[in-house]
Amino acid sequence: MYRRIPSFVLLLAGLLSASLAFGQESRRKYTPPPPTATIKVTVVRSTNGKPIPNAAVVFHPMEGDRDKGALELKSDEDGKVTIDVIPIGDTVRLQVIADGWKTYGEDYKIDTDSKEILVKMKRPSEQYSLYGDGHGTATSTTAPKGQSTSAKPSEQTPIPQ
Repeated sequence: MYRRIPSFVLLLAGLLSASLAFGQESRRKYTPPPPTATIKVTVVRSTNGKPIPNAAVVFHPMEGDRDKGALELKSDEDGKVTIDVIPIGDTVRLQVIADGWKTYGEDYKIDTDSKEILVKMKRPSEQYSLYGDGHGTATSTTAPKGQSTSAKPSEQTPIPQ
């Protein structure tokens, strides 16, 4: 005694097994993210070691010579910043920008699970100019009120007659 199975049940069973098989093949394997390091940066004045709050601390993860983007954080009132998204083994270009201070930049290889970096900010120095008086300041080209700044021939240049 054979029982006859309705054809729609067979069709439904076939579709169900096909969808299960398809679902298993199309799934991606989970790849865990790489382990990351905790990086702590402290920004202080080079003269007295006092913290510099609200300094822009910019992290540039590097891939060879190519910058992969930038992550910017502001230092707190103690001059501190903490970040924990840079993978171990990467190189990060650290840049610190603060009003009234020279911009700081340095590359760091992140080879452990934690790294502490102390950045000592310096005041800007005088800029050297070939056109100035040799002390980093340019000579004034403005004349006192009522006088002209037009070119005058030097004493060595004869005046045409």
